Amino acid sequence: MESLEKTQAEYNKLLEQLSNPGLVSDSDKFEKLTKRKKFLEKMIEKQKEIADVKKQIEENKAIISGGDTSELVTIAQSESSFLQEKERRLEKELSDILKEENSPAKTSGFESVLIEIRAGTGGDEAALFAGDLYKMYSRFAIEMDWGQKVLDSHPTDLGGFKEVIFELKSTKQSREKDVFSIMKYEGGVHRVQRIPRTEKTGRVHTSTATVAVLPKPKPTEIKIKPGDLKMTYCKASGPGGQYVNKTESAVRIVHLPTGLTVASQSERNQLQNKENAMSILVARLYKMKEQEQLSKIAGKRKSQIGGAKRAEKIRTYNFPQDRVTDHRIKKSWHDIEGIMEGKIDKMIEVLQKSEG
Repeated sequence: MESLEKTQAEYNKLLEQLSNPGLVSDSDKFEKLTKRKKFLEKMIEKQKEIADVKKQIEENKAIISGGDTSELVTIAQSESSFLQEKERRLEKELSDILKEENSPAKTSGFESVLIEIRAGTGGDEAALFAGDLYKMYSRFAIEMDWGQKVLDSHPTDLGGFKEVIFELKSTKQSREKDVFSIMKYEGGVHRVQRIPRTEKTGRVHTSTATVAVLPKPKPTEIKIKPGDLKMTYCKASGPGGQYVNKTESAVRIVHLPTGLTVASQSERNQLQNKENAMSILVARLYKMKEQEQLSKIAGKRKSQIGGAKRAEKIRTYNFPQDRVTDHRIKKSWHDIEGIMEGKIDKMIEVLQKSEG
């Protein structure tokens, strides 16, 4: 098993490669190195934990054999069995990480999706609703044992979002491998009817937020040619125009052939923001390619629930009546508070049956 020093050396070398601006144009190599980077980060973290436990074990051995006070010896002896068991557990976890890295790659379905939520009509209330939708999907992802990561966000002073883009990814423990087959039903316009926090007269307002669900393709499915990208860097900013940090960590990428523009400022690290922005760009290019192909097929997808356009209202969340209605299948559910806490599996099951 590789030592921490060797793993750290490979990681440092890989960071140098990823910092090369020209690399981002080679999507295959960029994806491969990024995947390796994440694997090495897990390795380093686990190796550091093991090294720390080994150090504690050696210190306890020195105390036991060094003739220290009986009280210290007793404490050291009681810790020894616990530390040895912890070392065995960490070694197994490290072995599992290596096995997972070397296991055959999964080839079926989309294991990752990007979710884009944007505030629609309704001002501050729309932004708050966008934030509520993000929390709903985040909690649902936890229930599904999916990994999740924010790629870009534009929060508001009141705690909502003008826009938030995040990735949901299946894990080894996930109950479902194909995340897209579940989340595709969420794409469209979501409408909320409730009394906003900022409303003093008790009047019910209607606001909207749009949700886009973009499957994350494999590196070989989207090719980005060298020279197709224009990349700029700037300081990340937060609500009220306050700088999140003082370095130029935010990344903006323009795909020149299509004019698509993506950005990421969620991380303090420029390299990580570049990775996030590229993930968004690749997913949007794939979606564009998919839509072009679908437009050549006469109306087949128009009858499918999962193909709802973002301009269509798909669901209404009526808080005063404790009711959520999906307009595509004309069905309603109660317990709106539970649904906003991520309990959306029953709705998705009905949508899946309706499509089938």
